[in-house]
Amino acid sequence: MTPAHGDSGRAGLDLLMPMHLHVAADGRVVHAGPTLQRIAGDRPIAGCALFDLVEFRRPRGVADMDSLRRCAGRALVLHWRGPCRTQFKGVAVPAAGQGDSDGGLLVNLSFGIALVDAIRDHDLKAGDFAPTDLAVEMLYVLEAKATILDEWRKLNGRLHSARIAAEQQAYTDTLTGLGNRRAMDHVLGGLVADGQAFGLVHLDLDFFKAVNDTLGHAAGDHVLRVAAQAMAGVTRAEDTLVRAGGDEFLLILPGQVDGTRLRELSERLIARLEQPIPFEGETCRISGSAGIAVSHGGDMTVPVILARADEALYAAKAAGRGRAVEYGALHAARAVAEAAVSGTPAPGAAGAA
Repeated sequence: MTPAHGDSGRAGLDLLMPMHLHVAADGRVVHAGPTLQRIAGDRPIAGCALFDLVEFRRPRGVADMDSLRRCAGRALVLHWRGPCRTQFKGVAVPAAGQGDSDGGLLVNLSFGIALVDAIRDHDLKAGDFAPTDLAVEMLYVLEAKATILDEWRKLNGRLHSARIAAEQQAYTDTLTGLGNRRAMDHVLGGLVADGQAFGLVHLDLDFFKAVNDTLGHAAGDHVLRVAAQAMAGVTRAEDTLVRAGGDEFLLILPGQVDGTRLRELSERLIARLEQPIPFEGETCRISGSAGIAVSHGGDMTVPVILARADEALYAAKAAGRGRAVEYGALHAARAVAEAAVSGTPAPGAAGAA
């Protein structure tokens, strides 16, 4: 029995196929399942021309009832006309044999892969689907999968944050917040491996031991933190500041290879360090000595440039502390002195920095 044969038959089809259309031979919709009517909203479906309601995409060329009849039993893909443009999969079968012998069709539709979007767009509930339709169960599976994926993303985000925090902690000096020796090895190794030019300042705090001996380690820790702030105040965001141990620091300055500018930067830093540092009613006084070396990009290994900066630092301390010495200038001065003693011309010191 078809919808044409009474309300009970129509109710049965509505229950079994809530997304069906009964279409007369002339293309007029005789009846629409309740879910389709809900999708259409206030616009009545019964009495409308089928091809005013939907647009057939596959098979191509379905534009009238004759062509639709020829596609009976084949998979159909169609779009609901209107703002929503919901996509359907469907199949058409002759209504003949069920009380409709004039060439009418039953067209049953489903959402296919557009199920999730359709449920969201039309606020569909479980009752909008046939009791045997797996759409609701599939929706539950999709929702469960989405929940699991969301929890997985959150967990992955927490793990990623924890890994970053652990890496930062591994590369950070806990007292000053500057990099530690591991950070120094990582940054210098990367610069040398990439052939990047950079300047290196090896800084040692003068008179720091006297602060520790007279005012205690708490005062010494305070001085180290103030010194770290002073270094941050004269450097750029792309520079790396390292506490190499005790009262020794390294300033790694990518792209900065001008010896004069490096010396001026070091002198500004030393001037800041020489300002009195208050601590619990006492005054801490320190200074700094700096050794400067330059790599022009892949021209020396990490141990070599560290040794050059250390040698320049030793010369700064030997010259009276509170000053900055460039390895290049130091090397050139030594060459001149040796030439004067030997009576031979001094070799050019170009590139010695």
